[in-house]
Amino acid sequence: MTSARKSPIGPEQRMFLTGTGSFDWDLESGEVSLDASALGLFDLLPGEFGGTVSSLHERLPSEELVRITFAVTEAITSGTDSYGVYFRLRHRDGTLHLHHVRGHILRATDGRPVRAVGVLRTASDDGAELAAIEPRDERRQGIALMVQGTTDALSRAVTVDDVVAVLSGASGLDRFAADGLVLGLVEGDHLKLIALVGQTMQALDELKLHKVDSTLPLAEAVMTRKPRFVGSLPTLARHYTRLGPYMERMKLDSAAFLPLVAQDRAIGGLALFYRGRKEFTDADRNLCIGLSGIVAQSLQRAMLFDEERDLAKSLQATMLPRGIPEVADSEVAVRYHAAWGGRDVGGDFYDVIALPRGRIGVVVGDVQGHDTHAAAIMGQLRIALRAFAGEGHAPATVLSRASRFLAELDTERFATCTYAQFDPATGIVRAVRAGHLPPLVRHVDGQVGVPRVRGGLPLGLATDFGMEDYPEVRLDLVPGETLVLCTDGLVEDSGLDLDTGLRNLAEVLREGPEPAEELADHLSRALWERWGSSDDVALLVLRRLPDPGTPQEPRIHRYVHQADPEGLADTRAALREHLALWGLGAVADDVEVAAGELLVNALLHTEGGAILTLEVLSGPPCRVRLWVKDRSSTRPRRKSPGETATSGRGLLMVEAIASRWGVEPRGEGKAVWCDFVVPDD
Repeated sequence: MTSARKSPIGPEQRMFLTGTGSFDWDLESGEVSLDASALGLFDLLPGEFGGTVSSLHERLPSEELVRITFAVTEAITSGTDSYGVYFRLRHRDGTLHLHHVRGHILRATDGRPVRAVGVLRTASDDGAELAAIEPRDERRQGIALMVQGTTDALSRAVTVDDVVAVLSGASGLDRFAADGLVLGLVEGDHLKLIALVGQTMQALDELKLHKVDSTLPLAEAVMTRKPRFVGSLPTLARHYTRLGPYMERMKLDSAAFLPLVAQDRAIGGLALFYRGRKEFTDADRNLCIGLSGIVAQSLQRAMLFDEERDLAKSLQATMLPRGIPEVADSEVAVRYHAAWGGRDVGGDFYDVIALPRGRIGVVVGDVQGHDTHAAAIMGQLRIALRAFAGEGHAPATVLSRASRFLAELDTERFATCTYAQFDPATGIVRAVRAGHLPPLVRHVDGQVGVPRVRGGLPLGLATDFGMEDYPEVRLDLVPGETLVLCTDGLVEDSGLDLDTGLRNLAEVLREGPEPAEELADHLSRALWERWGSSDDVALLVLRRLPDPGTPQEPRIHRYVHQADPEGLADTRAALREHLALWGLGAVADDVEVAAGELLVNALLHTEGGAILTLEVLSGPPCRVRLWVKDRSSTRPRRKSPGETATSGRGLLMVEAIASRWGVEPRGEGKAVWCDFVVPDD
């Protein structure tokens, strides 16, 4: 029972812990293939191997990885192309076992090394084979332990900046047991120093960009692709006269100048400086050379990633709109954030489309996937949406046609989106959504609501299933209110469900600043950066500018939801508060009563909510006018209820307390108004 707990593998797998296996290492991509026997030697089940060298870190101690990397680098740079090295593997029970690898470098037709193939076998832990492992003195063992953290960190580095951060971070010098570090990359025929670490390394700042020639030791190591170990920097300064003035200021004793070679090409150089050291043992030299090989591989991988990311960013930029049209009496802010750790490209998108009669269409969507194919599909879909919207179609028609367009493309991808038409003159928003997040609205009192916008199936899938109907919902955005559309990267995290994410978004939105640009930045910082986001984000903020009137004739607007019973009380309290602020508290009681009656009538007898506007008309005489707008075109009728009736007296009360009242048609609805004359005193 004890041995079973130590290892989950069975007897048929344990037989492979000894023997011989083969490997195939792609030097360009870093991928490694192991046959069944080699997996057994590593004490790994097939599902436990990730296919890269870094995925073997639990089995391959960092000092042993340095040993292997040194052997491979030496074979590549020397041109022998064959190598053999002894090293130790750690089994799952923690024990170390000696192994030997015999490999061969395969090159492309242009001489570039592309693969390393070979045989892995177990070796005896005593006798002559054990003697092949050089003695580990305390110094080398300490350095190897320091290298382990660097090796692990470099295996997770994605960009060149990530690699620089590992080498120049707080513990960078400790990891190399060095007192100074210089990292340079080859750019054309120059060596550009991108990291200077150490108390006196800034003395080399004047040499940040210099020719790759023999006038400086690091540049010469890069040019010749041969490492150089110097036990006396003062002596070195006499040979490299250009370096002399800097050596006097740096006050260091020795250095290792290491070329960074990848795919048989020098891509940069690494210099390690020491204080108090006078010589480099063979173990020190091998460790430094092996370490430079690991750094070179990490930099090569990172440089390739940065090139792909720059290309992807250019592609993404061409797919998203170049500019946002001006919107009357409104602010629009948009943001796109690429997933951290990704190639800065994905299927999230936004758009703001100018429509006839001063209206605009706003859309936020997400094409399935996070790759260049998703970005290409996104670009085509965004253009199609813009075309369908610009033809003047209703929102539901725009999405149904977009779904049909996506289904006809040669792709299996689907997309979600929310699309809305906004009229800045009236504040009317007509919204539809296809499998996407609902919009959020921040009201003038700071409260945040999630309107019930019924959704249809995602674009593409809706056509495949013959369900292209997208129910349209009308929203009323009063002056001062803000509409927010976003993709799920802003609200989703691996540890959160969608409802919790939406509540977090509502809370952050409620606390955010008023201007649209500042609010977009606030949401990004508080949410996307909080998640460290593993997903792309498209964000659109539409704010209808406040309409405060003038100091002589101030004005306020409120939207009262049909399903919000507390909204009536809050609105009446806001009316009383503003009238007192304006010095018109004498009519507050009458205005509050009339507002309550008109709002109740609108909410009970019409569909949707009601918009209340309170404004001052300076006169003479000075008047306060109350407006209540709803979506019904039916004019209210004054009734004559009996003595026992419990309703029907609303307009009678309004007529009794107001100086006058009336009804005006408002396109898709009406507005009931009433005036209250302010006493002269």
